[in-house]
Amino acid sequence: MNVVMIGAGYVGLVSGTCFAEFGVNVTCVDVDNDKIKQLEKGEIPIYEPGLVDLVDKNVKAGRLHFSSRLEEHVPDADLVFIAVGTPTRRGDGHADLKYVYAAAEEIAKHLQGYTVIVDKSTVPVGTARNVERIIRETNPDADFDVASNPEFLREGAAISDFMRPDRVVIGVESARAEALLRELYRPLNLIEAPILKTGLESAELIKYASNAFLATKISFINEIAMLCEEVGADVHAVAKGMGMDGRIGRKFLHPGPGYGGSCFPKDTQALVRIAQEHGTSSRIVEAVIEVNAAQKARMIKKIRGALGGSEAGKTIAVLGLTFKPETDDMRDAPALAILPALIDKGAQIRAHDPQGVEEAKKHLPEAVTYCDDILSTVENADAVVLMTEWNAYRGLDLEKLKAIMTGNTFIDLRNVYEADQMKKAGLEYYCVGRTG
Repeated sequence: MNVVMIGAGYVGLVSGTCFAEFGVNVTCVDVDNDKIKQLEKGEIPIYEPGLVDLVDKNVKAGRLHFSSRLEEHVPDADLVFIAVGTPTRRGDGHADLKYVYAAAEEIAKHLQGYTVIVDKSTVPVGTARNVERIIRETNPDADFDVASNPEFLREGAAISDFMRPDRVVIGVESARAEALLRELYRPLNLIEAPILKTGLESAELIKYASNAFLATKISFINEIAMLCEEVGADVHAVAKGMGMDGRIGRKFLHPGPGYGGSCFPKDTQALVRIAQEHGTSSRIVEAVIEVNAAQKARMIKKIRGALGGSEAGKTIAVLGLTFKPETDDMRDAPALAILPALIDKGAQIRAHDPQGVEEAKKHLPEAVTYCDDILSTVENADAVVLMTEWNAYRGLDLEKLKAIMTGNTFIDLRNVYEADQMKKAGLEYYCVGRTG
């Protein structure tokens, strides 16, 4: 079986590599020639645990290839996946589908024999219909079907998610398309991974509904955390008690500075716009977006309060910049909202992140000073802010940190530590949803 993956970004590269691991012949195609050259040299443009080794293994096995010439690979493909970016369109919150539709038009020009074109990108309801229309208008004689196969990959655990998925969703309208996709995913039969067959629109909406619901859990527990601080409750105990209910579950009930990343911010906005376009309300998701923005503002206020009401002239050591650990992704990371606000009020920021510094430099103010190690970041700081819960920050020598700091304030926005640990080290501790 021959698979062509249009787009060698996060979703395309991970998915294409994992399909190759299934034993399929895969070519990842991208218009970015520099990215293709980089991949051909074995250099991976994103950080994802385990991806470097898996790419190297499948390239050496002759199953994984990279190219910038779509026309050379589409004619022999059994399945062509569209895995290009769908960023939020500036000004209106809609998903920008120009790359999806451009890919569909190019694919259409080179189709030969029966081919299934699969939307892998996260796209609004109705996109598959438009892809089908574009292909038919561009190449009326083409023999093809369009399918929707949304991805559910968590950054930092993407390979595991692909190889051991909770479910595989295939939106199809023909037996031929269904048969090809089931054959592609046949290796997952060994672990009895459920494959859910739906219509095109249902498959497209499942992705948005899933991400919006998870974002809702995050915003909900962040609101509960705020209430806990006011009434003297412990949000960890509350979340644990909630999560023990099988109808609720414990996942995503972790308070913090708000969600970020490549999915939740844009997918919640897109779902609201989809609902508006079809004349229905999406008030819960709208509230989730508002709560998430407010949570970042509350974190600024929390840091400011911990510093005595003003950050002016204070040196703040920031541990972690990416929106979550085990990724270099800075898209909509809380740090992007919090740090500029502190800098504007006169704070000096020194920052460390195990993988995200190069990406952070593209998005944060030039005033941020980046350090190579934790100790140099913290040295002579008035306060430490733990922004992202990388493993490297979970076992800090707190007494040593206190000894090299100028101040004694530790602001834990991920609730990694306990108040008694901090008190023993002589640190003044602030966290989220706990009275400390």
